[in-house]
Amino acid sequence: MKAEDLRLAELVDFAEGNISFYGRRLVLHSSHAIAKFRNDLLEMLGEDHARRMFTRFGYFWGQADAAAMRRILDWDNVAELLRAGARMHTLWGASQVVLDKMEFDEPSGKFYMEVTWVNSGEAEEHLRESGWSKKPVCWKMVGYASGYASFCMGRSIYFIEKDCRAKGDSVCTAIGRDQESWGDEIKAHLPFFEAEDIRGDVERLSRELKKKMKELAREREQLDSFRQSRAPFFMEYRSRALQKVLDLAERVAQFDSSVLITGETGVGKEVLAHYIHNNSHRSKGPFVTVNCGALPETLLESELFGHKAGSFTGAIRDREGLLEQAGAGTIFLDEIGDISLNMQLKILRVLQEKEITRVGENKPRKIDVRVIAATNKILEKTVAEGSFREDLLYRLRVIEIGIPPLRERKEDILPLARYLVERLARRLNIPRLRLDSTCIDYLNAYNWPGNVRELENALERGAVLSKEGVILPNALPQNIISQTPLPTVTDASAIKPLANLEKEYIRAVLQAASGNKQKAARLLGISSTTLWRRLKSMEKN
Repeated sequence: MKAEDLRLAELVDFAEGNISFYGRRLVLHSSHAIAKFRNDLLEMLGEDHARRMFTRFGYFWGQADAAAMRRILDWDNVAELLRAGARMHTLWGASQVVLDKMEFDEPSGKFYMEVTWVNSGEAEEHLRESGWSKKPVCWKMVGYASGYASFCMGRSIYFIEKDCRAKGDSVCTAIGRDQESWGDEIKAHLPFFEAEDIRGDVERLSRELKKKMKELAREREQLDSFRQSRAPFFMEYRSRALQKVLDLAERVAQFDSSVLITGETGVGKEVLAHYIHNNSHRSKGPFVTVNCGALPETLLESELFGHKAGSFTGAIRDREGLLEQAGAGTIFLDEIGDISLNMQLKILRVLQEKEITRVGENKPRKIDVRVIAATNKILEKTVAEGSFREDLLYRLRVIEIGIPPLRERKEDILPLARYLVERLARRLNIPRLRLDSTCIDYLNAYNWPGNVRELENALERGAVLSKEGVILPNALPQNIISQTPLPTVTDASAIKPLANLEKEYIRAVLQAASGNKQKAARLLGISSTTLWRRLKSMEKN
């Protein structure tokens, strides 16, 4: 798991009357009310006491979030867990947190971090009610960063705010170090961290953030416009591999050269063909798809080339073939590697002469169509075996574009899954449908032999079986959440006692959960205490 993959909608259940973050109840507060409360504390208790209260408040908040992040998700490394603190603080609305520099050494405990808090809500609160300050005032922010980092490192880490909007700086900045590295400089700040921690916080973004949001809105409009030209499944991606595929497709789209798209079943070959068509000068013409492997040879010939009335039984009238219907547009020949040698010869003539002859006619007809073909086979191998014409292969793959399988571009799985969930929410009319964050590790760990098509089917199953619109791991197909299949019974002698089957299944689920007992308990639909008791019983027996 990476920090950048965190999404608020997948972490928080926004049920009316009970907003929760994996068992921790959340309450949304008004930033204006917090500002009023802050000012009252300053007037009643003085700056030192008010600062102490808000710093402790933030410290507990940060510790609680760090504990939740470590408990709920499997992180790539400690660095990603630390980055998740900055990401979570941003998701909560405290500020736009930018991690400028991070260096740490776990064995020695040395720690150094520089952060920028853009549009700190806490600075805005202070300015609204108390006006300008001579000192930094983002006490909750300092507390949160210190509490989060301390929990992750297992030792005391303290942040000190250097710049602050409340004292006239353009942004708020802070530096975090382990206590030993701070030396005497930290002594004046330590009293504000001492005592029991307090929890909670909600802030509103400042005028600068509103300006930034307008910029983001404009960027979003441009992105939406760009996305409209892209076919489904390519709406969200991060991998360089797929970016190279799309870059090549965009260049190829401007020309009428034949294209051969290769890749495993379910990677989106037809989608890419449609994308090329949509970005070509033929985009206003038709896009016609033919699954060559699904039709017998005689029917495929009639479908592609058309026929003359009376040419065969049932041909009661002249019929235009799909190659003619796609005139001024694009025809997509899917599974081209499955057609017969006789049909291959006729396709070769189409590519060479740009003309077709209907079944039952002798008169050739000129056509104006672009041909894009696709296959999940290795055509060089079929050529060597004598089942595919070498000259047709050369004609088809003037440009060849290979789409890598999903397992080779793991970074695309999560954004793609999120896009598909959004689409399923509209199609299945489940407005609040969301992917629970506990599903992420399973989706990323699975190899997806069926690629994008399998991912979409798995998520649709999850959506249909979701409870209150939340897709949990136990709603996903069993082969995704556990690659260890249950034992099957072939005859009476293979029957095992139920207790033994339970043990095997619990061990399989634990293995799938990488030993995480809390995650395994969720998958099994039992409490962590119940799982603990059963494991203890298994050890005795």
